[in-house]
Amino acid sequence: MVWTPRVTVAAIIERDGAFLMIEEHTNDGVRLSQPAGHLEPGESLVEAAIRETMEETAHPFTPSGWMGTYLWCIGSDPRRDDTYLRFTFVGSVGEPCNRALDPDVVRAFWITADELRARRPEHRSPLVMRCIDDYLAMQASGNGWLPLSTQHTEPFSAAAR
Repeated sequence: MVWTPRVTVAAIIERDGAFLMIEEHTNDGVRLSQPAGHLEPGESLVEAAIRETMEETAHPFTPSGWMGTYLWCIGSDPRRDDTYLRFTFVGSVGEPCNRALDPDVVRAFWITADELRARRPEHRSPLVMRCIDDYLAMQASGNGWLPLSTQHTEPFSAAAR
């Protein structure tokens, strides 16, 4: 068996003390999450975050920094259970576009960290609140996030395969 983590991206978007979140249908019912999703073939991590935010919120996302990388295993054996490697970006959004959201998304909405914390049983994963708490801690400490220039994607080439 080959172990392959699932590579995902997420966007942390804060405006006036509230965070842009989504409610979406999952196998466990309707859950809350940041705009997030899987990296697709041929994309950079930044491109994936921009695409996923548009698909799930209808807002154009402008990333301004890279917040961190998170590893989460569902289950107790990472060799057999699902493992997610999440790259999290921060940024801002423009006004929503007139487009349908992904079929599983119920709605996109703004919520404060305290309101989100009170709804912890509805979170899609433990990464939802962890990323918000990390964002707030970085903001409070003044340490901030890494510049987007620290993310590198080599051009795709047949010779590299």
